Amino acid sequence: MTVAAAVQAIRARTGLAPEVAIILGTGLGALAEAIEVDVAIPYAEIPGFLVPTVESHSGRLLCGTLERRPVVAMQGRFHRYEGYDLDAVTFPVRVLRALGAATLIVSNASGGMHPEWAAGDVVLLADHLNLTGDNPLVAPQREGVPRFPDLTTAYDAGLRTLARAVALEQGITLREGTYVAVAGPNLETRAEYRLLRAWGADLVGMSTVPEVIVARQEGMRVLGLSIITDLCLPDALEPATVERILAVARGAEPRLAALVRGVVARLN
Repeated sequence: MTVAAAVQAIRARTGLAPEVAIILGTGLGALAEAIEVDVAIPYAEIPGFLVPTVESHSGRLLCGTLERRPVVAMQGRFHRYEGYDLDAVTFPVRVLRALGAATLIVSNASGGMHPEWAAGDVVLLADHLNLTGDNPLVAPQREGVPRFPDLTTAYDAGLRTLARAVALEQGITLREGTYVAVAGPNLETRAEYRLLRAWGADLVGMSTVPEVIVARQEGMRVLGLSIITDLCLPDALEPATVERILAVARGAEPRLAALVRGVVARLN
């Protein structure tokens, strides 16, 4: 399927021209509830969109407004570990850009490896490591986008400054660090956590980075936010469960939602 076919299917349901696109990660439903939804389109009704198989990923495209600004939000994302290649995983990002969104806000749940951070902390992504074993740009050259996009500013400096200002005004503790994406779906061993930490990572997860790479190739500004849902400290490691991860994510949802709403309201 082509980007044009997906856009046509969405345009048949709504005339909204979004300025901002949002990808909602694991358990982050509070922000979806804050959007004044004009239309919600199941992924199965959009050509080229996959159907999520992961718990808490609803699989709907929400078109509406947030803080009086037109937005489009993915309520659920796709992952490489579900058996999909990265071109399919990141296809929606190209569609979001084609719909008109110039800014992408990505959120996720992650394991925290920084010893001074806690479960439930909200983290601003400053940089990333791609250890998924693949790259979504490994494909024939696409027209209209750079072959070798520069990622030195993968996470927009201006958006990060704005996020810090909003967090300060709202009294939200906002950490900032480097996220590493791995293929999953297993969680890491103690030795792997030590290695990732030694390489400079503060957070580890199984998403986001492929989407950011494609967003930057498409010329979008990117803001990345993460909720630490479990601690990955090798010398104090405890087994993680999906139920506990979702519970921690839900507890942090109001702060993340308030932060995103504040950023969207003040975007240039």
